[in-house]
Amino acid sequence: MKSRFPEARRNPSDQRLGAPQPPLVKPFDPGSQTVDLPSPRDAVPENVNLYDLIERRESRRQYSSDPISLAEVSFLLWATQGIKAIVKDGFAALRTVPSGGSRHAFETYLAVNRVEGLKPGIYRYLPIGHRLLFIGCPQELPSRIAQACFGQDFVATASVVFFWSVLPYRCEWRYSVAAHKTMIQDSGHLCQNLYIACEALSLGTCAIGAYDQWSADELLGLDGEEEFVIYAAPVGRPGR
Repeated sequence: MKSRFPEARRNPSDQRLGAPQPPLVKPFDPGSQTVDLPSPRDAVPENVNLYDLIERRESRRQYSSDPISLAEVSFLLWATQGIKAIVKDGFAALRTVPSGGSRHAFETYLAVNRVEGLKPGIYRYLPIGHRLLFIGCPQELPSRIAQACFGQDFVATASVVFFWSVLPYRCEWRYSVAAHKTMIQDSGHLCQNLYIACEALSLGTCAIGAYDQWSADELLGLDGEEEFVIYAAPVGRPGR
């Protein structure tokens, strides 16, 4: 945490050494099954009061069995990792959350239980084009979700669980070891936007930092080295 930035910057980053830039988003097979998302504006309520949203913001751990809509999921994805513009001939993406140097070292995965218009399973968000990539549907998905979150059963009762992975090199390429502090800071921006967006839609969420690294990575099909889970958050309609 107390990185010695002046000393660290004496070692040139891969960017300064002329290494090619990693892609802005994780590549995928163009022939894969994808789902087009509706406009994120479709779910945004009128006359939202920002003061009230921030005041009401809290962690909610009880969810009803009612599904959430695909438009609501679209808005939550856009609010947390949506791309507004790609600049400098593909050098950086400007998103709805800040990131040091616009590196945005994260990918968003969804573990879907009950979303209208989506079959249950694991999906990855494709911010370029605003689509979802279907990855698969593991057997006993709710129990696998709970296992990945150290047995916190309430997580598996949500309509959808957001899992964010990090690809460290996307940021290390530019900042070398100094990137690690930036990525920790940036992960908080993701989840805070999710909280506020959920409040706007009268949905509940809860930031999850206590997860089993191996189980979470395996659930999403990540290698655990070049890409691994860094944060999670269930989302659903508040229940009692």
